[in-house]
Amino acid sequence: MPASSSAAEGWDSSDKLAAVIQAAGLNGVDLVTYCRERGLYHGQLARWRQAAEYANGLDAPSMRDQKELQRKNQELIGQKLRLERELQKKEKAFTVYSA
Repeated sequence: MPASSSAAEGWDSSDKLAAVIQAAGLNGVDLVTYCRERGLYHGQLARWRQAAEYANGLDAPSMRDQKELQRKNQELIGQKLRLERELQKKEKAFTVYSA
């Protein structure tokens, strides 16, 4: 458990990994007690475990894949902004003609 009393989602990655490792052998009532004492939800631990496994797995995206995903994300953000501007123009024109 981190030294600060911040919400669990605000913990740094080492604290999250420590919680996953500590809870790895627990189940049932012991796991519920562990989570309650630390202000955690079982789903948080499951997500953190999955993230740790994914980060160290063979299926982790390469730097090339990450850059490609980042490029596609930027394209989608640009497209979204263009569509929002177009919609605003059309809404403005519609209100002028309908009035």
